[in-house]
Amino acid sequence: MKMIPLDEYTVRNTILFLLWAEFIWETYLSIRQFNKAKSANEVPDALTSVMSTEEFQKAKDYSIAKLKYGLLKDTHSIILTSTVIYYGLLATAWDYSESINPVRGEVTTSCIWLFVLSLISTILDLPLNIYYTFILEEKYGFNKQTAGFYVWDKIKAFFVNQIIVGMISSVVIVIIKNGGPYFFVWLWAVVCVISMILLTIYPAVIAPLFDKYTPLPEGELRTQIEELALKLNFPLTQLYVVEGSKRSSHSNAYFYGLFKSKRIVLFDTLLAKDDGTGCKNDEILAVLSHELGHWSHGHIIKNLILVQVNLFLLFAGFSIMFKYSPLYKAVGFYNTQPALVGLFVVLQYVMMPYNTMLNFLMTCLSRKFEFQADNFAVNLGKAKPLEKALLQLNKDNLGFPINDDLYSAWHHSHPPLLERIAVLRESARKLN
Repeated sequence: MKMIPLDEYTVRNTILFLLWAEFIWETYLSIRQFNKAKSANEVPDALTSVMSTEEFQKAKDYSIAKLKYGLLKDTHSIILTSTVIYYGLLATAWDYSESINPVRGEVTTSCIWLFVLSLISTILDLPLNIYYTFILEEKYGFNKQTAGFYVWDKIKAFFVNQIIVGMISSVVIVIIKNGGPYFFVWLWAVVCVISMILLTIYPAVIAPLFDKYTPLPEGELRTQIEELALKLNFPLTQLYVVEGSKRSSHSNAYFYGLFKSKRIVLFDTLLAKDDGTGCKNDEILAVLSHELGHWSHGHIIKNLILVQVNLFLLFAGFSIMFKYSPLYKAVGFYNTQPALVGLFVVLQYVMMPYNTMLNFLMTCLSRKFEFQADNFAVNLGKAKPLEKALLQLNKDNLGFPINDDLYSAWHHSHPPLLERIAVLRESARKLN
């Protein structure tokens, strides 16, 4: 396919326009949600029995604080990204990486380049991340990390990420350089295999580097979970509790594993505590019934297929554009066209409108999946405990129940609490 001839200035300005258009749109949505939250002063009728006026106000303040932080972070990001593109700093970093590369060659230079960019990005983002963890989350009682834990956690995460990204990037470059005119097919196939391997080993090998996983002790809850899995023919092989309380008091539960080997993980913050937080056994079973609803409906497999199809389309689009020199010149590369730089520019910037629309459609699909999983739990007779669990988790996590419709439709992959409860009650009514 023949590309439309454009100079690098037009390409650069188009990229900057797309970046700022997205920033303005996101800011507009955040302002809508901010105004909605500011004007909400009464606890919704559906929550008056479980949420006091004081709790409602605290959730409102927390929501507004996160919106302000999000706007600050987005502003920081758009200014930084625009500066990098406008002044060709990606190329500056490449030249530096090439100058310190003792081996020479595009693969090693690309890996050094990624390391340099990641290091700079981590340092520049650090003040905002520290503020979020130790000021914002601390203020509302969620942060449980010590300074030492936080630093060590960040160091581990950085180097684990560099090892994984470096290995994958090396393979990607070799395939692009040697895969012929249909390299994108080979690239897609190899990345598919790598992603499946990572999905398999991450929970069992990488995640334990950051959090402690222990088997759920023998007792009533374990017996009930195993009975639920047996009833649904869910191939449960292991049942863990993760010590998430060392970093945050937010709670969650999930399952992972491929084929006939599944593992369920409960955050220790999900379990009932003496202070009234956490969920009772019947509520935890309802939450897991919802999660198993995702498994029963094949949502995980469907999402994996959609991700792989999207990946193929992105790589196919890249194969058309990756030799287009104005793309490289637009970000400062006048004398060389590194494969990884081209992949980054095309996937991150050129495909931005496509990525934005796809994210919105995936959010819509995720909501549909959540309702289906809720309905699965309802059919198991878990409507009431699931409702109680959702209310308890919303209370424990200071969830603000009032949302601007447009903001929620764009951002929330899970249906808003009030809508979810209304649908749960209606589904239970129809069942009875």
